[in-house]
Amino acid sequence: MKQYFQSITAVYILFLSLFLSGCTEEAQRGLKAVPTAFGNLNEIVVIMDTDLWDSALGDTIRYYYSSAYPLLPQPEPIFDLRHFTPEELGVERLRKELRTYMFVGNLNDPNSPTTKMILADIGEEKARRASEDKAFNSMVGRDKWARGQILIYQFANSADDLMENLKANFPAVKKRVLEFDAKKLAAYVYLNGENKKLEEQIRGSMGVGLKVPGDYVMAINDGNIIWLRKETDEISSNILLKKVKYTDQAQLTKEYLLAMRDSVGRQYISSTLPGTYMQVNDVDLPVISGATKVNGYYAIDARGIWEIVNDYMGGAFISYLILNPNTSELLFIDGFLHAPGEEKRDFMMQLDHVLQTVRF
Repeated sequence: MKQYFQSITAVYILFLSLFLSGCTEEAQRGLKAVPTAFGNLNEIVVIMDTDLWDSALGDTIRYYYSSAYPLLPQPEPIFDLRHFTPEELGVERLRKELRTYMFVGNLNDPNSPTTKMILADIGEEKARRASEDKAFNSMVGRDKWARGQILIYQFANSADDLMENLKANFPAVKKRVLEFDAKKLAAYVYLNGENKKLEEQIRGSMGVGLKVPGDYVMAINDGNIIWLRKETDEISSNILLKKVKYTDQAQLTKEYLLAMRDSVGRQYISSTLPGTYMQVNDVDLPVISGATKVNGYYAIDARGIWEIVNDYMGGAFISYLILNPNTSELLFIDGFLHAPGEEKRDFMMQLDHVLQTVRF
């Protein structure tokens, strides 16, 4: 009898240990941490077969997505591209934990590894729709391999149609990626919080709200202009604000905006050398300008490069002349950067982000 109970006890303990072991494994699988996507702003990982990437289709992607960001002293691309084939994607785990992916494939090629991935992700119903409707040629997904991912699928049923889709879809894809990056961009800009003291001074002097990053300081506030600066070992980032009375629609033009910028530059901004001042340089590079909206307010913008007359200094700027709907006034707000030897695209995007927070 004693041996019987010992046998039963041994079997029970073995069963219990196996049961608990199974539960532990299930719990571990259920509690496995989902990775958070990482990667740089303005970076797109293109998933595409090598033969397509090396063809005119790949050239088209590079032509549009790697075109020059407007407008910098030295060309920098709108997006940084990385290319992986589906096979290369699986070589290293971290390649599946980046933030922004674009899958490009010809659905009429059943042997294509990228096409197989696209079809598996979009499903049979969407694949059937794509075969019947040429206008249905893209989709957006989220969080395939990690939290905080965006996945853009571009497809067609022939190489020619895929080429046309890549061209036509570029503005919408660009907008979607920039909107996706906006939260990360804001995190960079306000890494040190907001400078509430400067915000109060701007509100008191200019009657406008502006979200000022915590690492900016007041350089000038003389009742005519406000000049904010951020100085680091690598860059000098600057914001100018000035109000003018709105009397004529001709003020809302590129010519008036640039004349105002040159006027402020001549009066307030110089180097350490005598007889120096800032002016727009529209000889070496053209100024890009047009009508736009800033937080819903009608505005004229201008993007270009500046220089210091009689000195070897220069950089990029972006200016807005914004119509205040509540008063008969215009707000001139400008961001300019001095960053010799540094890539400037991301810094200019950060500056523009601050300018876009303006509110009357």
